[in-house]
Formats: sequence, structure tokens, C-alpha cells
Amino acid sequence: MDRSWISNPDRLSAEYENGVGEFVTFVKGSLDVQGLTKCPCNRCMNREVHHIDYVRYHLLIYGFLKDYIHWTEHGEQSNPQVPLGSPIQDTPPCMNEQDEEMAEALRDAAGHEYDIGSSSDLLSDMRPPTEQARYDKLFEELHNPLYDDCMKFSALTFIVKLMNVKFLYKWSDRSFVALLKLLHEALPVGNRCPRNYYETKKLLCDVGLGYEHIDVCKHDCTLFYNEHKDDDVCPICGVSRYVRKKIPHKRLRYFPITSRLKRLYSSRHTAREMRWHKEQRLEKDGKLRHPADGEAWKKFDSLYPEFAGDPRSVRMGLASDGFNPFSHMSTSYSMWLVILISYNLPPWLTMHRSNYLLSLLIPGPKSPGKDFDVFLRPLIEELKVLWDGVQSFDSYQQASFTLRASVIWTVSNFPAFAYLSGWSTQGKLACPICLEDTRYKLIQAKLVTLAIVLFWK
Repeated sequence: MDRSWISNPDRLSAEYENGVGEFVTFVKGSLDVQGLTKCPCNRCMNREVHHIDYVRYHLLIYGFLKDYIHWTEHGEQSNPQVPLGSPIQDTPPCMNEQDEEMAEALRDAAGHEYDIGSSSDLLSDMRPPTEQARYDKLFEELHNPLYDDCMKFSALTFIVKLMNVKFLYKWSDRSFVALLKLLHEALPVGNRCPRNYYETKKLLCDVGLGYEHIDVCKHDCTLFYNEHKDDDVCPICGVSRYVRKKIPHKRLRYFPITSRLKRLYSSRHTAREMRWHKEQRLEKDGKLRHPADGEAWKKFDSLYPEFAGDPRSVRMGLASDGFNPFSHMSTSYSMWLVILISYNLPPWLTMHRSNYLLSLLIPGPKSPGKDFDVFLRPLIEELKVLWDGVQSFDSYQQASFTLRASVIWTVSNFPAFAYLSGWSTQGKLACPICLEDTRYKLIQAKLVTLAIVLFWK
């Protein structure tokens, strides 16, 4: 069956519409009793289930996943071919469909499935040895069954699914450790179920899902970080770092972004999508469809042509807001997060939550206020390194390159804008545009900024 229509950018063409019709006809044989199936549009990406008529509507509006040529999620049998030059290995007995999906992701990231001919030794040397060793360890865990003769789970798949259930249903760490002990005793002798939470998190850190704990001064004066990481008292106010027995007053959770940006280029699929803003975006008709069509993006390119010369350079937006982590709003608690968004991707992928890069979780119980910049320090230092560039591997082009990244704007509401910019959005000089020229007036004991009033009129 010819499926070249999937890559047709004109979704109004007869070829594309007929192709969608062929897909709908094919899928009707595998619908559930309610007529539901996974939606392979660029928005749902086979993650959401809809009625078949709604799926057809999505495919015509948002387009079909370009890499979804074999419709394995809709009942089609896959027939993968062994690439030339690859050793033929028997599939481990524990490898089922979910393990094969994870193995494909790991092979994609490690670059093991490409036919690179006589230059394979040269290309394999381009990946750092420590990174390759990490992938080898993950492959070993994936190929090891949970216990002898287990046909459903590998050790890695079991741990990932168990952690997913933990966070989905908000299990406490104590209850999770108790469950691990029970499972380890219940499973056959010699099983590979982790005995404690530490072993579980250690494996997940190898996957790249780790984060750093950074202690914070009680009064948000400074972070116990880098030159102050061994201090016991705050160098600014002199308050003790700990409440008691090495328990800090506050703890910042920092999620490094360099490894996650590298992972975007470790997959040949996302590595290609990260070039979309330069190689596939329409820019002839002058319409604003993507931030790259805006004046701010073009101005940034003109100021830094070396950065803009490589379409793989990552342009990001920084967003921040506060939230109450507790289920009941009667508890007064404000925790802030900082998220980075990559604008290299197409619009339908840019705003998908799976592509958000959570970088900071700022502890409460109050908002950081004017001390917001203190918590941004580890992120700013990492962004400085990324501006100069770090070595990475592009799986799409099968070559090493210098990965650079920059934050080109922020996304926030008006109170958060004050924290990010350092300019107070309250009082006589509340307008961040007019600055010292802000016009204001006292109305019933309240200051009103006339510039904002005129804007809303």
C-alpha cells in the first residue's frame, strides 16, 4: 500500500484526503465496542483515544504523524528488517511488545540500528565512552527478565512501570518501599526487583530522569551551591543551614537541561523535528504561524549570526508560575516552577507537555518574591555553558556537533514578570514599559497606572 501521502504537507489535496480515507477504512476492523481508537495526528501522537470520526477530523486538521508508516498501534503486524552490518541476535524470551518499544527507543538513542558501513568504527567513537556505557547498562537491564522464565517483564520495564504507577496515584516513599520489599519476597528467588527506593532511583538516573538537591537559606539569601556547598551557616545572614541533624530549612530541586537537550538529538526523529523552524517552515506569505516569523526572532538572528547559522541551536522560552501542591486549597502554600520550552519544534510539538523541560522546583511556603534570582543561579550558570556550546551527537545526520542554546524571552503573568525582571509591578512605577515615565493617579486610596488603563480602553 502506497503511503507517500503521509508526508504530503498539503492536507487539502485529494491525495492526502484519500489516504486518510484508506487509514479510516483500515482501522475500522480493529475498533473497540465503542468505536474508539488511538489518534495518530500530530497533536495526539497515538497518546489519546477518540471516536473514529473524530480521529478523521484530527488527521485532516492537524496532519498525520510522518514517521508512523507502519500502523502497529492499529493492528498492523510489524516486520522490522535487520540493518546491514548488524549482528543477528535472538530476541530474549522476556521481550514482549512493551519491551520492544523501549528497546527501539534505546537503540534509537544509542545509534545501534543504522547501516553506516565501513565507517562504523569512526562514528561509534564520536559518542562519549561514558554515555555509551550508560546505554549498554540499560540494554543489559532491558534484556534481563524480571526473574527466570518471566515472559512479560524485563527488569527495566518493570521498574519504569512501577514508578509510573507510584507517581500516578501519589504513593508515599514509605509505602513504595514497603511494596518493593513485599514484591521482592513474593517473586521467585533470584528475581531482579529492586530491594529499596535507592536502587530504583539509581537506575532511573541512568535513564536520565535524575535531579539535584540544593539546600537554601531559611531567608532565601543564598544557595548552598558550588563555593558554599560545604557551609553550615548562611554567608549573608549567618542563620544555620539546618533545622536539626542535617535536615535543611529549604531544598531546591534542580533538573539539569543539558542532558535532556542532548537527548532531543539522540533520536533521529526528534533530531529532524528540531530543524523544522529552518528547513520546513513556510515563510513566503508573511503570515505569523510560528515565533520564527516574528520580529523578535529575526532581531535575535541578526544580533547573533553565528548562533543562528546552525539550525540545531536551541531557542527557548522561560515560563514560571506558582501553584499549590496540596489537593485542598485551604492550605496556604505557594511553590514555584520554572519551565523551558523549545521553539525549534513545530507548533503542534512545541506546546505538547511531553516537550516541556522542567528545570526548577522552588520550595514554599511563600513565593520567592524579589529573591527569585537567587533560585535561578544554577539554571543561569548552565545556560552560560550552553551559550558557549557543548559537544553532542546528531543521530539524524550521524555526526557530532556543538550544541548551543539560549533563552530568548519569558512567558509569565504580570506578578511573575516582576519576579523574573526585577522590576516592581506595584506602586507608582508599575509599568515595565514606561518605567520612570509611568503616569499614575490616586483613586480612592489606590494607585492606578494610567498607561494600563488607556491600554485596556
